[in-house]
Amino acid sequence: MAVAYEEDDNKGLVSDAWDYKGRPAKALESGGWTSAASILVVELTERLTTLGIAVNLVTYLTGFMHLGSAQSANTVTNFMGTSFMLCLLGGFVADTFLGRYLTISIFATVQAMGVTILTVSTIVPGLRPPPCSADGVCIRANGTQLSVLYLALYLTALGTGGLKSSVSGFGSDQFDEASPKEKSKMLSFFSWFFFFISIGSLAAVTILVYIQDNLGRKWGYGICACAILAALLVFLSGTRRYRFKKLVGSPITQIARVFFAAWKNRSLDLPSDSSLLYQGDLDSAGKKMAMLNHTKQFRFLDKAAIVRGDQDIEAEKINIWHLSSVTQVEEVKMVVSMMPIWATTIMFWTVYAQMTTFSVQQATTMNRHIGKSFQIPAASLTVFFVGSILLSVPVYDRIIVPIARKFTGRREGITTLQRISVGLIFSLLAMVFAALTEIKRLRLAHSSKNPNGVVPMSVFWLVPQFFFVGSGEAFTYIGQLDFFLRECPKGMKTISTGMFLSTLSLGFFVSSALVTIVDKMTTSNGSGGWITDNLNMGKLYNFYWLLAVLCVLNFAFYLICAKWYVYKDQRMANSGLKVDNATELEECFHA
Repeated sequence: MAVAYEEDDNKGLVSDAWDYKGRPAKALESGGWTSAASILVVELTERLTTLGIAVNLVTYLTGFMHLGSAQSANTVTNFMGTSFMLCLLGGFVADTFLGRYLTISIFATVQAMGVTILTVSTIVPGLRPPPCSADGVCIRANGTQLSVLYLALYLTALGTGGLKSSVSGFGSDQFDEASPKEKSKMLSFFSWFFFFISIGSLAAVTILVYIQDNLGRKWGYGICACAILAALLVFLSGTRRYRFKKLVGSPITQIARVFFAAWKNRSLDLPSDSSLLYQGDLDSAGKKMAMLNHTKQFRFLDKAAIVRGDQDIEAEKINIWHLSSVTQVEEVKMVVSMMPIWATTIMFWTVYAQMTTFSVQQATTMNRHIGKSFQIPAASLTVFFVGSILLSVPVYDRIIVPIARKFTGRREGITTLQRISVGLIFSLLAMVFAALTEIKRLRLAHSSKNPNGVVPMSVFWLVPQFFFVGSGEAFTYIGQLDFFLRECPKGMKTISTGMFLSTLSLGFFVSSALVTIVDKMTTSNGSGGWITDNLNMGKLYNFYWLLAVLCVLNFAFYLICAKWYVYKDQRMANSGLKVDNATELEECFHA
């Protein structure tokens, strides 16, 4: 098979890429921006759909399905958490069995099925409870109605997880790194990828939410279903031009093999000389690996590289579940060393989850009018959240980095871990402002003539908490992504995105757990809790204070972990190896 790239030759072949018939891909007849554009359309509709459902779901659950505040909030956070957690499953399936093209095609279809069922549930009267009576009596959704709702939501979540795990990678596959011209286009692709995510987010929290609140949920969800199907057709229409890569296997399997081998050899003593450990230089696919030097951290894992007496390392094939090379063990050690940082970033996304649940519920109780006729949809307050993200990124790049560079001497201004820390501080400030705003809102609610109605307080008092979480995301999201991609082992690049997305997922699940615990511990005889169905009768500010305290404790632990962590380039320098961070980062993005 030819592997050279010849830009001036129409028959030039792209290295390590095939067309839809399994033939070596021709450089000028495949890939490029034509193919990438079809993939960007899929990501646009995925973001539009997922966020369009999530940001306004809590009002649908409380206003139409008549669920309580705590259950509604947990339904939203569980939906979002499952969406991100299933990215790990989607990535494993794509890397090991289906490849990215089939994964996108299948999971886009699954997502379309989920949104279609959700649309039908809003149209068929029997799939939702009747409206509340004139005297305020509301009938809660029954088991069948909730089953259909949950089926729709979790099919959508499954589709989202499969799509998010493969869309960016398949897009980068359309550009050949062997060509300097195409390599620069590949880096531009990620900028456009983020742009399309932002456009989808803005459309979701403005246009889509407005349609849901003013024309009906069936129109809002129906538009999402049609958009996904249209994007799927656009994606499939580009099949003849796509470039496909061979399956490389999931790095999760390598981690499992190292831990299994270490556990199997747990009773064996480690040799005093690390050179006696298995130094094999081939990976599981039989390709030459870049060798890593042995380190003394997490020595238990070194037992995976002990050569047992019954193993023949000269044999053509060894049992990869019983013996791992030092390099494979060191790659797993790198992943393990990142886990404390991974764990301490989960709290940010727990705070983030409140922006799509209780903050939206707060907005429904406040004055949302602009002028005399126009009323802002409650979920559209998240436009300030998205706007602060888009504002913070250029401010950071154009103002903060140049100033920080003068003080630190670093080209990037501040380190990746310092950037994440700023985001964690912003999440703390967001909860402080949220608690203070809720105290003010409750005082006005209790002093008003209609304590159960709309509070005479502008909804724009909620802007600070949306602003701080949005700005915090600009620091934490990009900082985490940079950290996991830059610090990921070269031989296990695809796991970095999974680790990053799992922090988002667990943040939502932690939010669900906290809400459940707080609701049970503060509620006596069905009333008087912090989180009540009528927020004007509850003490939501105490829940925000609780999150603020947890943010302080988490930040203190984060500082300890950040001080302990040694960056990969420093570890490589200490071991006498050289690493090119820029190249490593590009390779991780490509994965």
